[in-house]
Amino acid sequence: MKAIRFWAPNDIRYEEVPIPKLNEGEILVQIKAALTCGTDVKTFKRGHPVLIKKTPSGFGHEFSGIISAKDDSVTQFNIGDRVVCANSAPCGECFHCKRGEYELCENLELLNGAYAQYIAIPKRIVEKNTLIIPDELTFAEAAFTEPLSNVVHGIAKTPIKPNDVVGVMGLGPIGLMFCKLAKLKGAKVIAIGRNPIKLKLAHDFAEADLVIDINKSTNPEEIIINNTNEKRGLDVAIECVGLPEMWEKMFSLVRKGGYVHFFGGCASGSSINLDTRRLHYDEVKIISSFHHTPKYFREALDLIASHKIDVAKLITKHMDMKYAKKAIEMHRDGQAVKILLEN
Repeated sequence: MKAIRFWAPNDIRYEEVPIPKLNEGEILVQIKAALTCGTDVKTFKRGHPVLIKKTPSGFGHEFSGIISAKDDSVTQFNIGDRVVCANSAPCGECFHCKRGEYELCENLELLNGAYAQYIAIPKRIVEKNTLIIPDELTFAEAAFTEPLSNVVHGIAKTPIKPNDVVGVMGLGPIGLMFCKLAKLKGAKVIAIGRNPIKLKLAHDFAEADLVIDINKSTNPEEIIINNTNEKRGLDVAIECVGLPEMWEKMFSLVRKGGYVHFFGGCASGSSINLDTRRLHYDEVKIISSFHHTPKYFREALDLIASHKIDVAKLITKHMDMKYAKKAIEMHRDGQAVKILLEN
């Protein structure tokens, strides 16, 4: 089969490799749709200590497809089933799993290698995080289940009430989906970014109430505050960029008693400075969320199937799988929100 493999930072290659052989409990999925992702962009640029432990390695993790083969022990799925698989599954036995904190599993099984014609799905992911795609969904729509599940998890941890003013900094696919889900909870949403493609989607996809282009605003902070209830500040601020200075900025824009959700992951070793007076006397609450769980993976697919969120609008371009490197570079350079890779 043909597959994209990671050899080194900025070096991924479209190569001929053997079709994976199945172990006990595994299934083989023929990839029909795969998506570019910010995590893949970061990995492309600098490698990844968890996803890429040896090279060459498979690459890509957001996908959907058709089961083309299965181990005899797999009885819950059939050859020909249309499926979407998460990129991980918790063990269910460690300290955190026993407390229901599955995203923090100490033995999280990870899956990489979606930029290929076929991918073998490990037994644990088959059992816990593989779902049948509803007939009304396309493979492209189903491939959004994994990225959306992260946002569904984040929203579940964020107490958003109707008529709250929610500010979202960073309008990549994750930020745009946060905007959309906040709207579905009845919030007034202020979307903040700088990329023209993403700013347009904040209107067309997320239906944000106010979209601020920080490149064209001399004082975006003042605009944000002036558009909050009684000009008191954001009820909820969500940071989806992953820069320490943006974490600090969003913290400063929250009202007394408000919430700030630090979703964007900063580089390891980063630190921030927060006003402890605000944190204590203003009772500003800090939230963070990481990854997803089987529960949120299922909820994400249900949300897509309900057509309450039109994920297909986030696809900037369709490309052949062999052009994955070009697609990743376009995503990296802000020329696309999501690129759909097809075999």
